[in-house]
Amino acid sequence: MKAKFSQNYLSENIEISQIIEDFDATGTTLYDDRNTIKIFDHKGDVLNIKRFKVPNAVNKIAYKFFRKSKAERSFNYAQELLKREIDTPAPVAYFEEQLPFTFGTSYFVSKHITYDLTYRELVQEPNFKDHEKILRAFTRFTYELHQKGVLFLDHSPGNTLIQINDGSYKFYLVDLNRMIFKDLTEEDRLKNFSRLSPKKEMVEVMANEYAKLISKPSAEIFGKMWAYTTAFQEQIERKNRLKQKFRK
Repeated sequence: MKAKFSQNYLSENIEISQIIEDFDATGTTLYDDRNTIKIFDHKGDVLNIKRFKVPNAVNKIAYKFFRKSKAERSFNYAQELLKREIDTPAPVAYFEEQLPFTFGTSYFVSKHITYDLTYRELVQEPNFKDHEKILRAFTRFTYELHQKGVLFLDHSPGNTLIQINDGSYKFYLVDLNRMIFKDLTEEDRLKNFSRLSPKKEMVEVMANEYAKLISKPSAEIFGKMWAYTTAFQEQIERKNRLKQKFRK
């Protein structure tokens, strides 16, 4: 098993490697579907370990010879985000099952953080306390990402953890394996909101806040942001119709 550790955890490589060996038999499961996420107590810390599913035949070759695995990208991107002073759970290590001519499973290890909600709760619960205040703070956080040259391709409801502390909010990015670092165009920026919510009233609030930050008319920014949102929703609907068709 190939492994790489962050500087702060080099001295704990043996113990953490053993946790990976015992992954199936120990730990507390938080999520188990295509990928599996478990947490483990470790020397007073809690480690969050994501095991990625074994890739398909094409990606087994691609990850072996041509592309970085999801685990490696998650580790590298977490380090890059922290360098840019963007919050994400601290990366600990990644592991890859390297076979002679192919690639097996992989693991990304980070420090586990507690949080109060994700963006998804804002979508599901319009009467959530301070809903608009949190939504505007989230929009300012997204603007900060954009200003720092981060295009988070999976900027979607479950991938931002939110901590609430006496009316202030802290945002942590998770599920990091698809990310681009570059100077962003206005199209990049506004399209980056398209996956977040199908609710027009939420997009109106985000557009209004973002327009203030980039000194543009609110109606103009909303028009563009809503167009990207509806295009994304139509794409999802087309995919779902195709799935239903093939199932029949």
